[in-house]
Amino acid sequence: MKTVTDATVLLSIGSNLGNRIENIQNAIELLAAECTIENKNISSYYETEPFGNAEQDWFINIALLAKTKLSPTNLLYFCKSIELALGRRPAPPWTARVIDIDILLFDNLIINTPFLQIPHKYMTERKFVLVPCAEIAGDIIHPITKKNISELNLQCKDECVVRKFSTVR
Repeated sequence: MKTVTDATVLLSIGSNLGNRIENIQNAIELLAAECTIENKNISSYYETEPFGNAEQDWFINIALLAKTKLSPTNLLYFCKSIELALGRRPAPPWTARVIDIDILLFDNLIINTPFLQIPHKYMTERKFVLVPCAEIAGDIIHPITKKNISELNLQCKDECVVRKFSTVR
């Protein structure tokens, strides 16, 4: 097993308030600025229909595959601090947000605590997560289902619209 000094992480980053693209770019810059995320591979930007609450603006979502020297818990705290710095405030599930950073996978670890679940407990059920992930990490195996992300994407029953956001990149 790899040490924490070179862990591969897969993150999902999304925004549906304010300048969605800028919010995501700022999150990526903050992740990299602290030297916690290196050798990153970023998916295309996708405009996605809101899941669970259609009465809000559409999201922009990306996937980010990278290396980190942080432990899973420290990465979670760091992601939450970035969300706070960019203006996110506590809100009910499936509501609008300036930024959302989720840890989907951390190497092949399985963690299930009250504050951290890896793999992310809903990643296999969300097209807005799986489509960008399949673009950059389709061969990565989900440690619980033992299926790769491309397979999970094809099998996902979520019918929310996910389309490339063509004005970016």
